[in-house]
Amino acid sequence: MSEAEEASSYPLIDPANFDLIIVGTGLPESVIAAATSAVGKTVLHLDPNSFYGSHFTSLSLDELTSYLNSNSIPANTAAAAAISGDSDHVVIELIRQPLYSDVEIVSCASDDETVVLRENSRKFNLDLGGPRALFSADKAIDLLLKSGAAQYLEFKGVDASLVYEANGVLVNVPDSRGAIFRDKNLSLKEKNQLMRFFKLVQQHLADDNQSERILEEDLESPFVSFLEKMRLPPKIKSILLYAIAMVDYDQDNDEVCKDLLKTKDGIDRLAQYSSSVGRFPNAPGALLYPIYGEGELPQAFCRRAAVKGCIYVLRMPVVSLLMDKVTGFYKGVRLASGQDLYSHQLILDPSFTIPSPLSLSPRDFPSERLQMLSQIDIKGIVARGICVTRSSIKPDVSNCSVVYPPRSLYPEQVTSIRALQIGSNLAVCPGGTFILYFSTLCNDADEGKKLLKAAMNALLTLPVSENPESIPIVQSDSEDIKPIVLWSAFYIQKLTMSKFESIRSTPTPDGNLNYNDLLDATEKLFGQMYPNEEFFPKTTAPEDTMDDDNGITLES
Repeated sequence: MSEAEEASSYPLIDPANFDLIIVGTGLPESVIAAATSAVGKTVLHLDPNSFYGSHFTSLSLDELTSYLNSNSIPANTAAAAAISGDSDHVVIELIRQPLYSDVEIVSCASDDETVVLRENSRKFNLDLGGPRALFSADKAIDLLLKSGAAQYLEFKGVDASLVYEANGVLVNVPDSRGAIFRDKNLSLKEKNQLMRFFKLVQQHLADDNQSERILEEDLESPFVSFLEKMRLPPKIKSILLYAIAMVDYDQDNDEVCKDLLKTKDGIDRLAQYSSSVGRFPNAPGALLYPIYGEGELPQAFCRRAAVKGCIYVLRMPVVSLLMDKVTGFYKGVRLASGQDLYSHQLILDPSFTIPSPLSLSPRDFPSERLQMLSQIDIKGIVARGICVTRSSIKPDVSNCSVVYPPRSLYPEQVTSIRALQIGSNLAVCPGGTFILYFSTLCNDADEGKKLLKAAMNALLTLPVSENPESIPIVQSDSEDIKPIVLWSAFYIQKLTMSKFESIRSTPTPDGNLNYNDLLDATEKLFGQMYPNEEFFPKTTAPEDTMDDDNGITLES
């Protein structure tokens, strides 16, 4: 197909002027589309993909394989970075820098099983940004209710929250009074210590001025130091830090800890976890997961935005920026169809950037502005893994989360590893199969894959590695019943964020289990764009919740 024929195959978008144009339908972009539409702004929401969700999507086996492979290839930046346009503006070429690298996809199934997987590819909904879940009482739930997006979603509770101990045993997170007393892995002394600690936290958070309060100097101290001051044993301390407060780095090692949690923040995280446990009758634990996968969340906000007048066009690549020739300010975008569209502000999918250096910019154009846009802020990387198995990692448990604290797998492990198992009762895989997601922050791809493969090997039967000496082998007491991996994917994802005046880039999926930090960044981004507008004005009735045997529905 010639360029002219390809351009003519795209639909004409009318009108051509908007308050905001958004490129990419990831969760942050979709939330902003819904919030901006809710305050009466005109919004055009584009996506070059044929599906919603961008980096927060859920894809079939074949789609995920194709997407990772095609989005891990470095972009060709040899083309001209900028060319002169008409008398009013300059056209700046956009390119997509891959957020993914070191993709490794392995089918470990037998020939017959491979045929079955291929035939059932579309019955899988694999989360590109997993593992990910929602606390029953976190900001994501509040936002779903406030925005009205909750009406398009249904959830199920995650059955169990587990911690992997260094001896190869999975133990339950003692997250409530009942769970503490039922826990056979805790001694009577440990139970009493944990109960006293939770009581102190509850008293500190109570509005009653007569209750015991944690000292201000303790609140500003490292949380790990406060736990030691409370004389909690290492086992309890590890559970509180890594399975409940969800800390990433080894808090006992100042040399490697990049984020030392303060006590006041640790108490807030414990409070969120505690208030999430049993909030919904059909979800006795702290976590919820959306039926059909993570990709349902951005779609829910897109539906809400569409109700408020946002225009959606998928399969529509944006190829260039339009910049004012005199001031260098953003003016609009050029589509693959050749059509020019204009807006006051622009939000770009985080994989978009412009070529650098800009030696081909027009001589009289203030190219220092473009140099800023080409410098994407890379905050780190996260290693992600997905495994399809034919049995659960824990008998009689379909959906569960697992945390591997630092040093639980091998001495050099300095970060937590998170895992989430989801079964077919959440409509993400065929019956008789399970999906396990893994993630960990890391310094480079080799370290990331070493961490993930050690975590997988501890719970699963993996195919023999080409270089087994590089991966620590963790023996399990239940070696003969470890689930067999049928299919797996490993990949490295960049963590990025950038901003350029009226052009902004949304955050990539982070290394957290929940969405709190992402939604905080998204709300902050909206406030920068529209400082005089409320983030989702409340126009609905007070919160109400309903649940049945099939799932949990949030209603507002």
